[in-house]
Amino acid sequence: MRILVENGPHSFENLSPTDIEKTMAEQTGLVWLDLNGDGLDVCRKVMEDVFHFHPLAVDDALVETHIPKIDDWGEYFYLALEGVHSEQLLEDINKSLELDVFMGKRYIVTYHPQTIRAIEVVWANCQRDQRLLQRGSNYLLYQIMDELANEYMLLIDRLDERVEDIEDQVMEEPDSGLLQDIFSIKRSLLNMRRIVAPQREVLNKLSRGDFELVGQKERMYYRDVYDHLVRVQDITENLRDLVSGALDTYLSVVNNRLNDIMKTLTIITTLFMPLSFLTGFFGMNFFEPSGGMRSWTDMLPFFITLAVMVGMPVGMFLWMRKRAWM
Repeated sequence: MRILVENGPHSFENLSPTDIEKTMAEQTGLVWLDLNGDGLDVCRKVMEDVFHFHPLAVDDALVETHIPKIDDWGEYFYLALEGVHSEQLLEDINKSLELDVFMGKRYIVTYHPQTIRAIEVVWANCQRDQRLLQRGSNYLLYQIMDELANEYMLLIDRLDERVEDIEDQVMEEPDSGLLQDIFSIKRSLLNMRRIVAPQREVLNKLSRGDFELVGQKERMYYRDVYDHLVRVQDITENLRDLVSGALDTYLSVVNNRLNDIMKTLTIITTLFMPLSFLTGFFGMNFFEPSGGMRSWTDMLPFFITLAVMVGMPVGMFLWMRKRAWM
């Protein structure tokens, strides 16, 4: 539990609910309270006893899990937002980070059980430059949402690079592992759409002027973040199309390779059909050699022939494995 204040000493940490109530009573400027890793009972006490948030909004923040949304409670907003780690595994994007925000005229309360990079960046900026707090709660909320959008863009850039690698691998060396990567990236892009689309609607509501707490001047900032999210969603849709195209290309390449393999095997079979007939006909023990070649029926030629018959399938098997036919 930590707090930033606009006036007086700038930053406090490890405060009790009583200290926060005292700080709120003394301060006339903006206050930012960040609840990260604190117990649910402590957070509930602060939200209900100090800030007097509605119990339903408190339950939404502490108990429920929501897609991005905004609720207007008159004197304050409740926002459920979602963040991502730009360095997280591309196959694990479905595990987003929920960020709950309460915003009033002279305070912002953020709650997140896990560390969110966007919060840390804005917190550090406010500690370096106190003027950020002096610009009001709307501007501070804009900073937080803008950093969340930046994290989306960094993750989208990584997904874009991975899609390019997949497209190159599809034409060079398609295999079953690549097919798994294609489906994994496609699922990650669907999860990104699930995160970004509702959050874009939240920014759209803030930028339209539907709420009294958002003035005409602040709407421009929210419109800026909205434009960022529109771009993120457009890139996500384009990447989904590229991945779908890569999947079609993969299936086409694999099918063509299978046709080539079948053609080669057909040629081999056709070449050996006459030989199989000849060896099958003359290899029967119906005739005794009459040309004085009884040595061909001794034990040594027998073992040599047997070794050739055993070694030939093994050699063909290894050759086919080397050609990636099996």
